[in-house]
Amino acid sequence: MLAGHFTTALIAKQKFPKGTLLYFLIISQLQDFLWFLFHYLGLEPTNPSDAFNATLSNMMVDMVYSHDLLPQLFWLLLVFLIGKFLFKSTKIGLVSLVLVSSHFILDFFSGHMHHIFGADTIEAGLGLYASNPYLAIFIETLFSISALWYFFREENKNGIIRITKNKMAIIFVFAYGIVFMLLIATKSFRELFGIPEFDLGFNTNMPTLIFTYGIMLYCLNYFVPKFETKKE
Repeated sequence: MLAGHFTTALIAKQKFPKGTLLYFLIISQLQDFLWFLFHYLGLEPTNPSDAFNATLSNMMVDMVYSHDLLPQLFWLLLVFLIGKFLFKSTKIGLVSLVLVSSHFILDFFSGHMHHIFGADTIEAGLGLYASNPYLAIFIETLFSISALWYFFREENKNGIIRITKNKMAIIFVFAYGIVFMLLIATKSFRELFGIPEFDLGFNTNMPTLIFTYGIMLYCLNYFVPKFETKKE
């Protein structure tokens, strides 16, 4: 899941304003950011290496340290301590724990296959990206729409005013994530656009993913705080 995780950060910030939005956005995607790091450390190599050949259904990676079940216990403890001491709040520590837990749960239904600890152990996910990527995207779309509807409804109840352009910008960020996944669900960019084989040294898969996550994080951190409060 890509866009759906970010919606949990918006709700966390709404309910627990003591934490910063940027912090919640990063924590909501912690496992994926760890995956990027472990890829470059050689611990979770991701293929195909060429971004133009990659699809959701053919992407191969064993996310043993970033996403498997047993390592989650360590990441849960770590984010609890970070949230607690960074914001001097046990509540923020617990919210951090919930965000990381929700990432694992959401990936179970819409994401890559995960395991207890390693590919030879019991599966801990449906692996729909490989077996049925369009169903995975449909699940993520439903979740994202529901979460955003709840987020905006709660803002209205709390007297938060957003201009239409701002609200549409936020929605567009999530739509971008969904459309990006739809485009590469089963056909690569090379197949879709007839791109010839070439190697410029930077057309690898991981930088493309990092850019997608980065631009969504930046845009949400920019647009979401831009609102007004109704005057009493």
